[in-house]
Amino acid sequence: MIRQSRPSPFLETEGIHNLRDYGGYAAADGARIKAGLLYRSGQHMEATGGDLDTLQALDIRTIIDFRGESERSSFPCRRHADFNADVIAYDGETTSSPPHEGGWDKTDMTAEKARARMIAVYTRMPVNPAMIDMFTRYFEALDSRDGGSLIHCFAGKDRTGVAASLLLHVLGAHHDDVVGEFLLTNDAPTRHILERQSLPRMEAHYGEIEPEAVRNLMGVHAEYIETYWAEVTKSHGSVDAYLAQRLGVDETRKARLRERLLT
Repeated sequence: MIRQSRPSPFLETEGIHNLRDYGGYAAADGARIKAGLLYRSGQHMEATGGDLDTLQALDIRTIIDFRGESERSSFPCRRHADFNADVIAYDGETTSSPPHEGGWDKTDMTAEKARARMIAVYTRMPVNPAMIDMFTRYFEALDSRDGGSLIHCFAGKDRTGVAASLLLHVLGAHHDDVVGEFLLTNDAPTRHILERQSLPRMEAHYGEIEPEAVRNLMGVHAEYIETYWAEVTKSHGSVDAYLAQRLGVDETRKARLRERLLT
């Protein structure tokens, strides 16, 4: 059960999927995660002028783009004329097989195969060197940079979803709220944008895709993020040990992040 109800975090957009504020939750020691500083979304290639105005009004100072080089080249983000945020990105590929790109074999994409593929994504992510690097840089940026930030990948749900979940955990959000925030992707009013951007290429690779398979690939399930937690716990004993040993989020950094991002 989600412990905190809150206003809709989604911002109205025409060409950006899943743009939302992931702050506002109850956190450690009776504090609350600041709203209006932490944003997440899908990629911005089809952002309209109105979308760019919306982003510019948020006064975002730092963007962490979890996509790899080939994704950024194929789907370049549109920018506002007055855009001046710093963009942090990886010099290389961050995933070998993003769900929106097809990949794997060309057998029929059933619901169960789609689910298994997504579970594999979350199983690999804790040991993916590129994502370890990018999550480390994400926490470094939040620890050292002032102002608002935005994290995104292509769909804004898997790499981005894990990053947001890790930060909420660090800030002391209840696990139910961490999972609840992760699942909000399924409530995004912009699913049609993601389908327009992804489905044609996926169908060109697989052929016709079962509707439930599409939901498994384009949405999220609790077992996805729980798979990630289980993997890091299995390898490091706890999520906090993984954060400290692999992502540089020790107790000192955790305290600074809470000082910056809690109210």
